[in-house]
Amino acid sequence: MSPPTYLAYDYPLLSAFWTMLWFFLWVMWFILLVRIVFDIFRDDSLGGWGKAGWLLFVLLLPFLGVFVYLIVRGTSMGEREIKQARAQQSAVDAYVRETAGAGGRPSSADELTKLSEMRSRGDITDDEFRRAKELVLSSGSTGSTGFSGGSDSTGASGPSGR
Repeated sequence: MSPPTYLAYDYPLLSAFWTMLWFFLWVMWFILLVRIVFDIFRDDSLGGWGKAGWLLFVLLLPFLGVFVYLIVRGTSMGEREIKQARAQQSAVDAYVRETAGAGGRPSSADELTKLSEMRSRGDITDDEFRRAKELVLSSGSTGSTGFSGGSDSTGASGPSGR
């Protein structure tokens, strides 16, 4: 009689390791399959029949279809993903700029700039400019100018505000 041979698979710890490894590979396979299906529909260079052909190939023969797709179109797959990510980021940036710029009350500095432009064009007199400036500065808005209301430290509320 020969002594019994023990394989590495007979040990419970190694069995758990192999089970976790196969489960991980199985999950990664499905993630790759889903990414490829999304890439098939994202690609603008493929026509309808091309998309249908790749989709059928990937779904009917998944292992072969995924490997062939990665070999044939793998590099352009990354480029399309980067292009989409940049487009999404620029859309988010544009939305943030639009939302942040609209709807808010203009700062004291913006209002003072508009008032000085109106005065330089002759639309308002120096006295009207002085009164409007006092109104802007006393409105309690502490925007980027740093004024807390009233007249500024140079005494602009007096006759020297011209």
